[in-house]
Amino acid sequence: MLRLVADKGDKVMLARKIRLIPCLLVWLCLVAPAANAADTLREFVPGSYQQILAQQANQPFVFIIWSITCPSCIKDMEVIKALHKATPDLKIIMLAADDLSSKEQVQSILSKHELSALENWVYADDNTQKLSFEIDPQWYGELPRTYFFDAKHQRTGVSGVLKKADFEAMFAKISPKP
Repeated sequence: MLRLVADKGDKVMLARKIRLIPCLLVWLCLVAPAANAADTLREFVPGSYQQILAQQANQPFVFIIWSITCPSCIKDMEVIKALHKATPDLKIIMLAADDLSSKEQVQSILSKHELSALENWVYADDNTQKLSFEIDPQWYGELPRTYFFDAKHQRTGVSGVLKKADFEAMFAKISPKP
């Protein structure tokens, strides 16, 4: 008969490993969501716009609405990527005005343009007109649509393609003054 004999050193090593388990679990709980956050598209439903405003309270941010079927929107992404790298402290939130069935395409385009790390949303309600109206009753759906919010949430909405200089001028306008 085979008998396993553990000496005192083995028991100490086992006790150390057991103590590490709670630490590893805490680490996984903190790191795993952050790793997946970049690939997460949040579902934009009625109330999401107000949620975004509440989460950005007293902070300037840019809210960009785009679509996978909008060539001008896709063209803007290189400029957005460059601006985000140049001003990483300014929050940029993107909303794909496409339905959830386009989720993989949306994520693919965001990844290709290195914008997955931004906060990204996609329409997730059949009544897209209601969602658009909630964002801006004066907006008729033209894309791309960019809103620049200052810290007091006074916003400026701009439809169409923006040049890098246009973005930079608006960034300067909404950024806090020293």
